[in-house]
Amino acid sequence: MSPWSSPAVLIQKHDETIGFCKDYRMLNAITTPNAYPTPRMDSVLTTLGQAKFVFTLDRSKGFWQMALDPDSIAEAAFTTPVGLYEFTALPFGMCNVPASFQRLSKNLL
Repeated sequence: MSPWSSPAVLIQKHDETIGFCKDYRMLNAITTPNAYPTPRMDSVLTTLGQAKFVFTLDRSKGFWQMALDPDSIAEAAFTTPVGLYEFTALPFGMCNVPASFQRLSKNLL
């Protein structure tokens, strides 16, 4: 059992489908923010204008492509009525995940 376990809830989305969410509010409240800037669109467009090659990346499920640090697996744990589960990839909802993803994206490009 993880001492960091967060509850998971099902919500009805605007399009009537069901969404699976983890409530990381308590964990986020004690997490030191790790900000990383998102590039400005005018800067991106200027850079693209000078490019010889342009490609696209599908980042729609990008968080799930990044391995979670082994020391953070217990912190990302969540519970459901049927048990406790732990992520091995970055989950949505933890406050530093977007900055970590942006940092990796910038370093790869």
